[in-house]
Amino acid sequence: MELVAVFAPLVGFLIAFLFGKQIGPRGAQFVTCTGMILAAVMSCALFYSVILQNDPRVLHLATWIAAGDFEVQWALRIDQLTVIMMCVINIVSACVHVYSVGYMSHDPARARFMAYLSLFTFAMLMLVTANNMVQLFFGWEGVGLASYLLIGFWSHKPSANAAAVKAFVVNRVGDFGLLMAIFTTFVVFGTVQFDAIFTMAPDKTVDTFNFFGFEIHALTLICLMLFVGAVGKSAQLGLHTWLPDAMEGPTPVSALIHAATMVTAGVFLITRFSPLFEYAPFAREIVCIVGAMTALVAATIGLTQFDIKRVIAYSTMSQLGYMFFALGVSAYSAAMFHLMTHAFFKALLFLGAGSVIHAMSNEQDMRRMGGIWKYIPTTYVLMWVGSLALAGVPFFAGFYSKDLILEAAFASGSWFGQMAFWMGIAAALMTAFYSWRLILLTFHGKPRASAETMAHVHESPNVMLIPLAVLAAGAIMAGSMFYGAFANSATSPGHTQDIKHVGDMVSIWDKDYFFGDSIKVLPENDSVVAAHHVPKWVKLLPILAGALGIGFAFVVYMFREGMADKIVRAFKPLHTLFYNKWYFDELYNFLFVKPCFVIGKLFWKGDKNVIDGLGPDGVSKLSRGIAGRLGVFQTGYMFHYAFVMMIGLIGLVSWFIYRTMGS
Repeated sequence: MELVAVFAPLVGFLIAFLFGKQIGPRGAQFVTCTGMILAAVMSCALFYSVILQNDPRVLHLATWIAAGDFEVQWALRIDQLTVIMMCVINIVSACVHVYSVGYMSHDPARARFMAYLSLFTFAMLMLVTANNMVQLFFGWEGVGLASYLLIGFWSHKPSANAAAVKAFVVNRVGDFGLLMAIFTTFVVFGTVQFDAIFTMAPDKTVDTFNFFGFEIHALTLICLMLFVGAVGKSAQLGLHTWLPDAMEGPTPVSALIHAATMVTAGVFLITRFSPLFEYAPFAREIVCIVGAMTALVAATIGLTQFDIKRVIAYSTMSQLGYMFFALGVSAYSAAMFHLMTHAFFKALLFLGAGSVIHAMSNEQDMRRMGGIWKYIPTTYVLMWVGSLALAGVPFFAGFYSKDLILEAAFASGSWFGQMAFWMGIAAALMTAFYSWRLILLTFHGKPRASAETMAHVHESPNVMLIPLAVLAAGAIMAGSMFYGAFANSATSPGHTQDIKHVGDMVSIWDKDYFFGDSIKVLPENDSVVAAHHVPKWVKLLPILAGALGIGFAFVVYMFREGMADKIVRAFKPLHTLFYNKWYFDELYNFLFVKPCFVIGKLFWKGDKNVIDGLGPDGVSKLSRGIAGRLGVFQTGYMFHYAFVMMIGLIGLVSWFIYRTMGS
């Protein structure tokens, strides 16, 4: 069961990639989709076995590295946290695979595309099933490689190539932090095995580490470097610039990267290392602050964008910010809850956007859409479902998870938790606004596309709509179904809590301990339990913020024509700042990219003119010069050769006499 859930995507990749020409595009699509559906079914079976029957286990496959006393096993860690991630990854990826059959139907390289999707999924499964830090890094880098291949899949587009390189390079910065964390962990703990590290963590709370001459709290240093790795993969503020550019890949890639796989890796990483983060309060404070700033900044940028996929991309970045500030206040289960619900409604929104783009003859600019809801009614309804969940409207999935995060931040009682709460409320208001800005600009109003484009607007085929319906079911039901499980205390097994929440539903999970020992929270840090006792206004404020955002969007884009332009003119400097994405790309281009090119050119010139010039190129040039001069004597005339021989003989005799007299 475990092997099928993990390795079925790998088998699909190998068959589609190695034998794609023999089996053809249809065969590749069948193999990869079948593998992913099998993996999704087996993940659900593991959910029942591991979580409902409380049977976590570690499956040892082989010895991977053996060097002296250092040994790394290749093993699959199948615990509660892993199984939740496996279900999310495999179910969403299966939907994306099936959707791609219709979306990529006219692409000549669709067999290779399906192979890359399966490779991406397998790499993510390797990451979440890792039982040690080396194996985790293997999956981590595999995800980075597969993302490069998928983002740059349409290699005939220079923008796609540039976006792929940008994602690869920016993520290398974060990956360096993760590597440093692995090295430091090995020095401090003497092992890279998770169980051993987590068992020893309470005994290392006073240990320090000499870092460039400074004595630093060891666990804090490890956690901060883990966070650097998470910032890169999960596009947090500072290393986020690759995420919107990743939209250059085909739409199914956007759904896979932004919903269930790559961007969630950082959230999983910090949750997996909760036994360390619990003893590193300063690191958790940094995580919370960066997450809150990410949520707010990304929401401000999303207000101003017109590319339908980029709006959803910045929404992803903002929602990841929510997950990170939940991690920062020890609300790991709340972060994982939002990761799960977000995977459903964000994949739904991306694939729904792909359906719109498909209907509009590849048009992505919302300014050239409008008035199309009657032509694609199924896509329209499903986009509404995704937007309702994203905006946190009651009884949709996002309502339960987002509100739990905000309540946990408020209940943490820390200054940074309070700051995150208010920034989260502001981001919720903006999220609701730009979600309905997208709906209204895309589907309502007068058609702004050309008559030729409007004549070809059509609903997507069933092979694209069925995966959307599956994701919509998750966007509607996942919140109410699993709220009791994720909202229970993670402090000790069997702990139950009287949960009272607006719109809360009775759940079969309310009395069950969900995460087992896969997450550790110290009792004094358990903000999820404290969240159930926050004042009523804290519970109602996110709903009010969402309602205000939706209502204001209707006023601006439905009832008051021209109001949007007036707002832009009134807040021109602020709008310019948001529209240009806070000038992060320009700043990084000035501080890092251009200087690197200048330094690179300097070293290239130096290498060419100095090292090569005096080294191999210089010796070669000298040899050619000497040979050219000696070649003058190669005339074919006997007296020239005799003359050269005489000169040589005189020179040899002179040298011999000189040496003899000298001695």
